[in-house]
Amino acid sequence: MDSTDLKARDVMHAGAQCVAESSTLMDAARMMRDLDVGCLPICGSDDKLKGVITDRDIVLHCCAEGRDPATVLAGDLGGRLYWCDADTPVTEVLDLMEQHQIRRLPVIDVTTGNRLIGMITEADLARNVTDRQIAEFVEKVYATA
Repeated sequence: MDSTDLKARDVMHAGAQCVAESSTLMDAARMMRDLDVGCLPICGSDDKLKGVITDRDIVLHCCAEGRDPATVLAGDLGGRLYWCDADTPVTEVLDLMEQHQIRRLPVIDVTTGNRLIGMITEADLARNVTDRQIAEFVEKVYATA
């Protein structure tokens, strides 16, 4: 399949696990360790995506500020949320990630009530798009303004 025909569902890794927005950052950090990931989607009690948290968020916005990760909630650090639908063309996924300089993108299936079905990472893109596309992605996402 040509990368221009690919959809988000074709390149994502399925089965992304959420951390509850009511979980502590300590819980989120342990979950990241156990899953060997640096980013977790944050889901509410309705199982819908509420945000995304990274290991870097925990360090910079909790630990470095002297806050206790055992008391700060994951939902408190959710930040700005970007996502795509499972049927979004990969070219649009790249544009979205480049525009907002993000390295991971949750994938939602609108046909299942906007439930999280996967995540797209840099590694997923590198395996599925052209060398030119990945070079442009790296240049734009890692560019310093």
